[in-house]
Amino acid sequence: MWLMAPLGHVIEPSRCWEELTGQTWEEYRGDGWLTAVHPDDRAGLRRSWRQAARLGRWDQVFRVRFTSGGYRHINTRGIPVSEQATEWICTCADVEVEWQEARRRKLLDQAATATADIAGLDEVLRMLTNVIVPSVLDGCGIYLVPELDDPLPEPLIAERFVSIVRTDLRPEPQPGTVSFPPHCGFVEAIATRRAVHRVFPSGRPPPDLAPPGAEEWFKMSGANSVALVPVIVDGAVAAVLDAVICGDRDPISAADVELLGRMLDHAHAHLSNAMRFQRTQRVALALQDCLLPDPPEVPGLEITARYRASATAVEIGGDWYDSFVLPDGAAILTIGDVVGHDLAAAVTMSQLRNMLRGLAMDRREPPGDILRRLNIATESLYADGTATCILARLEASDTGAWQLDYSVAGHPPPLLVTADGTARFLRGGLNPLLGVGYDRPRTSAVAELPPGGTLLLYTDGLVEVPGENLARGLDRLRRHAGALSGAPVGDFCDELLVRMPLSRKDDIALIAVRLPAP
Repeated sequence: MWLMAPLGHVIEPSRCWEELTGQTWEEYRGDGWLTAVHPDDRAGLRRSWRQAARLGRWDQVFRVRFTSGGYRHINTRGIPVSEQATEWICTCADVEVEWQEARRRKLLDQAATATADIAGLDEVLRMLTNVIVPSVLDGCGIYLVPELDDPLPEPLIAERFVSIVRTDLRPEPQPGTVSFPPHCGFVEAIATRRAVHRVFPSGRPPPDLAPPGAEEWFKMSGANSVALVPVIVDGAVAAVLDAVICGDRDPISAADVELLGRMLDHAHAHLSNAMRFQRTQRVALALQDCLLPDPPEVPGLEITARYRASATAVEIGGDWYDSFVLPDGAAILTIGDVVGHDLAAAVTMSQLRNMLRGLAMDRREPPGDILRRLNIATESLYADGTATCILARLEASDTGAWQLDYSVAGHPPPLLVTADGTARFLRGGLNPLLGVGYDRPRTSAVAELPPGGTLLLYTDGLVEVPGENLARGLDRLRRHAGALSGAPVGDFCDELLVRMPLSRKDDIALIAVRLPAP
């Protein structure tokens, strides 16, 4: 207990306060006791006095530095002992345990509320970090960890998925792929499956504790403590939380580390789904890679293919490409897309591709006639299935000029890019998609290809953007392809995938042929 007159100014010694804080009477008399109060709480205390004078009572929780050296929360209550409120009698009680428990319940409730009814992993993790910063931490990053074998790879690659810091400590480390060396704190947290918790002088983190790319931020922000908390999902480490407190704030405590683990439990189901997605997609992509062969070597031609799976579909899709050489030396190029994004579409794709190989090898005939026979097979074997396709035969004439015989079945048109950057679509040989129009004749078209030019076949994932007219996507492809006419054919394909605004909701297949220069 203590006596104040006016409120906030101690006028009599208090043996209990001296035992609590270690201050002497000369140090805490008047408002000197405020030096034992946490700096962040002093302004609020002074404001509370003015409110208490109006209400006639004082009830305030703030932090005080104990003789042990750490800060603890105390609850001070006071009432005036005279009508003029010139003197106040006050009591102090240590409420650290109660305060921590209330804070814990509040933060867990906030985490549950913030992540309720959210389906996406990115949204869940971002909402959780918004609850954690700045209530608990000054900054945090969440790193997604791929499924790892034992022993751990060197270096270990993870993705900095979310990175949020207090407003006055921006800019924060940016999301992206991060390579961790062996024997660092991050790898230790994954290997031991236990939080790595370190306290250190402000702005001087131990070596190999700050994640690569965040070292400078740790120093500039005055980080004083770090906790690397592994998140274990379905028996494996799915993510790691990088928690940081800076400046003169109390370092991260063991209770804080335990609380962070509890808060991250709200992302458990979403992380589990993400891990299953990655596992399924990895197997699916391996299967897809086996189904899509490397282009053959054809004298005088450079043939390159690319495949990019959808970022949202779990199973493999129905996009395919193929290229092979006929017994007479002509090169066959084909690309297609079976409707659907599931295992059935992938199986149909594989069977149609193999049938097309056999039909093209069977006899020398125009591509339209081959597609007519493939269409009969499609309708007979896959009653409810449809597909688009381009079949092209490329060969050199006696004069050395390259000629393309092609037929299009409901597919985006081939693109021809000349060496000087002129790009145009080949609009001939148009026919309905496969699976409709039983045994109808199908047309073919012939085009002479210029020396040094590039022929591009592609699936609609390259040009389709949801909500946009397809013509805009085709025009965009034409312009970008023309600008890349001088690039090596491999770079030509890679740059198109970078420059085109891909929806990421559909697979993309490309096959490009660079003709010999004059």
